[in-house]
Amino acid sequence: MGFHTYDVERADELEDPDRFRHCSAEELLAALAASADATVADLGSGTGFYTDVVAPRVDRCYAVDVQEEMHDLYREKGVPESVEFVAAEVADLPFEDDALDAAFSTMTYHEYAGDGSLAELARVVRPGGRVVTVDWTAEGSGADGPPTDERFALGEAVTAFEDAGFTVKRAETRVETFLLVARR
Repeated sequence: MGFHTYDVERADELEDPDRFRHCSAEELLAALAASADATVADLGSGTGFYTDVVAPRVDRCYAVDVQEEMHDLYREKGVPESVEFVAAEVADLPFEDDALDAAFSTMTYHEYAGDGSLAELARVVRPGGRVVTVDWTAEGSGADGPPTDERFALGEAVTAFEDAGFTVKRAETRVETFLLVARR
């Protein structure tokens, strides 16, 4: 599996409300369990579809994406006041140690997964903080999302997070996706 990014030419697909069938707004918010004064990061924020769910409910939400073009598209649609844009790879986040109360990613883990990225999350998420990951599972049919050979199985993700020092609190496989909630 190699590093890749979502095609900006298809970015309008990231705004399709049908995406909530993979993870509803309510499910994401419940898994994140962030307080109103929390500082959170959306890893691979794209056009802000899920950032818009979380940002109004926290003090600060960093929209992290490697593609500045995605930030530009997000700005065009309008951005909640609590959002700050960060152009960076997950393996090289410009945050202080323990700066985040939580982080989440929706359908982007397969794009940044690796020891360096998880070590970086362990550095920037405070002790007791959460990382919520919803991504395409390698065990799915491949009917939606990337090809199955670009995905990870839930067990692989659980092992990777545990190896990085996280405690996995919840791990579920769905039809095409998985949900993983880890605590530092």
